[in-house]
Amino acid sequence: MFLSVKTKLKLSKAQKTVMSKHAGIARFTYNWGLATWNNLVKDGLKPNKYILKKFFNNHVKPEFDWIKEKGICQRITQYAFDNLGDAFSRFFSGKGGYPNFKKKDHHDSFTIDAGGKPIPVGGKSVKLPTIGWVRTYEGLPHVTCQSITISRTADSWFIAFAYEQEHEPTAKQYEVVGVDLGVKELATLSTGVVFPNPKHYKSALKKLRKLSRELSRKKKGSNNRHKAKIKLAKHHLRIANLRKDTLNKATTFLCKNHAKIVVEDLNVKGMLANHKLAQAIADCGFHEFKRQLEYKAKKFASEIIIADRWFASSKTCSACGHVQDMPLKMRTFNCENCGSSIDRDLNAAINLSHCSTRVSRLEACGVLRLAKA
Repeated sequence: MFLSVKTKLKLSKAQKTVMSKHAGIARFTYNWGLATWNNLVKDGLKPNKYILKKFFNNHVKPEFDWIKEKGICQRITQYAFDNLGDAFSRFFSGKGGYPNFKKKDHHDSFTIDAGGKPIPVGGKSVKLPTIGWVRTYEGLPHVTCQSITISRTADSWFIAFAYEQEHEPTAKQYEVVGVDLGVKELATLSTGVVFPNPKHYKSALKKLRKLSRELSRKKKGSNNRHKAKIKLAKHHLRIANLRKDTLNKATTFLCKNHAKIVVEDLNVKGMLANHKLAQAIADCGFHEFKRQLEYKAKKFASEIIIADRWFASSKTCSACGHVQDMPLKMRTFNCENCGSSIDRDLNAAINLSHCSTRVSRLEACGVLRLAKA
């Protein structure tokens, strides 16, 4: 299986300038390709990334000396066209919108390689093709990769690459666990373990509003406005990192200690339509939680069972199976049939864990779908 690593680079001012030049060339190439693609389509032609790449290398690139400047990796233009081709492929397949032009200081990134040769990485220093040695804040695994992507977020540069790694099966404490995701508590397990919802965005909202007001008051194009913009972006990045850290700890615990993990197929888009809860739901990161579960299940040899979104886990009594209405404001499930009383989220998690023993019957009814990692 392939794993990816992304970590922050420790760069000098000169190295940051070199990274900015690479990102600028990648952005220029991408925008040139998109503009040319649009013009060719208007003329009734059918362009592709290979035609654009060949024309750019033979006729456009020789006219700009700053692209061929010493210390600039020439492979970045090739990957820029590959990214443009991928963007149009997603558009034509209905997976994304029409590609937009890239803006400076907005998702700046570029990809480099060593001409097909493997690139060794490891420790706190990495030798990038053409660019040279750069340092990182944390140690990297001693592996090899085919390409490396450098990106900028909030005035900080990050390195990312993928490498091949064998599975890491772990001893499981529990055979099966049900996971109920929510807003009050991020995740409630059928074993009784509860992961609280830190609500990182809500706790940082006051400072975000203050920084946004400060940015709006700065004169456009001034250095002070640029400083305020970076300050706001850093705070957004901090919130995102805190949320990812919370989700990583929860999903790692689940995949390391449970052989089968049953989660609901939540309709997050529909849930976000409720404007009273949209901010709280978005702050939980349910999609990221599920994404991390899927790749970590492969890594630690676990099995993911996705329960259908119409499965009434919250309305069903985990003791006797009686189904009754449960408004969202009711946090305790009091069964009208057997009289049992249990926390609403724990009851739903237990019901989800019971699904794993009835997979074959429920799958035939279309209630569950099994996704083996």
